[in-house]
Amino acid sequence: QVQLVESGGGLVQTGASLRLSCAASRSTLSGYTMGWFRQAPGKEREFVAAISRDGGNTYYADSVRGRFAISRDNAKNTLYLQMNNLEPEDTAMYYCAARGSIIITRTPANYEYWGQGTQVTVSS
Repeated sequence: QVQLVESGGGLVQTGASLRLSCAASRSTLSGYTMGWFRQAPGKEREFVAAISRDGGNTYYADSVRGRFAISRDNAKNTLYLQMNNLEPEDTAMYYCAARGSIIITRTPANYEYWGQGTQVTVSS
């Protein structure tokens, strides 16, 4: 089974950019559909973005479309989330997740493997 470790979070001001990374080990990333999710205090975990195994198809939540970009480098076994023009509403713990099926889904429960998360805080 794949093991996932996120990095790249931090404290930034409104309008700044961050790039999150998710490094995979114990299995090759190319075998998994991947997603990014986030969870703010007191809220449910929500879908941010997802990407197909070969990176050819991407999907975004309406709240981040046009500001965030998901990508993957299967040769490096790494998933990325480029976040631009950050807003205070983007403050949350960000998680990467892996799914064995080729079907892309926005539902957290359909992802089998999760990282420990990386905190993103955007100050106004």
